[in-house]
Amino acid sequence: MNEILLIVLAYLIGSIPTSVWVSRYFFDIDIRDYGSGNAGATNTYRVLGPKWGTFVMVVDMLKGVLAVKLALLLPAYADSEINLQNLQTGLGLAAVIGHIFPIWADFRGGKGVATLFGLVLGISPWTALSCVGIFIVVLYLTRFVSLSSILASIAFPVFILVIFNVDNPLYRIFAIAVALMVLLTHQKNIGRLLKGSESKVPILKNRDRRRQRRREESVDRRN
Repeated sequence: MNEILLIVLAYLIGSIPTSVWVSRYFFDIDIRDYGSGNAGATNTYRVLGPKWGTFVMVVDMLKGVLAVKLALLLPAYADSEINLQNLQTGLGLAAVIGHIFPIWADFRGGKGVATLFGLVLGISPWTALSCVGIFIVVLYLTRFVSLSSILASIAFPVFILVIFNVDNPLYRIFAIAVALMVLLTHQKNIGRLLKGSESKVPILKNRDRRRQRRREESVDRRN
């Protein structure tokens, strides 16, 4: 019974529609009516700017961390690391489902990547940081948030199954499911990436300007 109550609470925490509330109360718009129509940090970054995009990302991530930490309210699970990890995973997934289908925002939420990262951060911090490293490198090289998220999620089961070799069978299955879920929720992004029409986030503009100038100078020298 206590576990069910915590799962419901985790779902309600995950349902907090950060980007929707921010866009409504500070800009008098619904973020889902602009950009990609997604209620997540990436669309917030594009529509409202980096400050609010970062804020939304951090809060959505903390939702996953907080949901995982709800397991500490049940001391009986502290005696078994595997049982505790399984409970934490269930609570974190409830928060991710809440983010994707938020009861506070007509069940139209985001893709859950930030909240999912918070889940992993709360359970496996070193794995989470390793995935962040991959995300940052890919984002720096391409400026595609979608591609960065996809590759980081694919790396997650590699870290769990191979590099860190986690013994918990359910957590290993969860890691594989995460990669599949991210691929599923990013089908449209994958299509746009293949077509070359995916939007890039407006970062590293100076770097891109320098590269453009070098290309132009190189063309001028050849001519």
